[in-house]
Amino acid sequence: FGIEMGWVTQMTVVILALLTSIGVAGIPSASLVAIIVILQSVGFPESAIATGVGIVYVVDRLLDMTRTAVNVLGDSCAAAIIGKSEGETGYYEQHSA
Repeated sequence: FGIEMGWVTQMTVVILALLTSIGVAGIPSASLVAIIVILQSVGFPESAIATGVGIVYVVDRLLDMTRTAVNVLGDSCAAAIIGKSEGETGYYEQHSA
């Protein structure tokens, strides 16, 4: 796209991306909205944003499903590890008839 990004602009994008990633984790395709907001906040031209988001949108569905699968797997593993460390394993074996 031929857009120069200085050190301060790059750090601004990184910080904004980190902050917005907290709020968009559970919302499908919300990362596209976050990208638009971040790029507008650092002064990217509208045409570059539209073109860039259009390109990302083409492959985002597959990436979004992959991110969701990884997120669910990570949450499940964390729940199992915490449950085991708290002694809460074997619930169904203890309570089945």
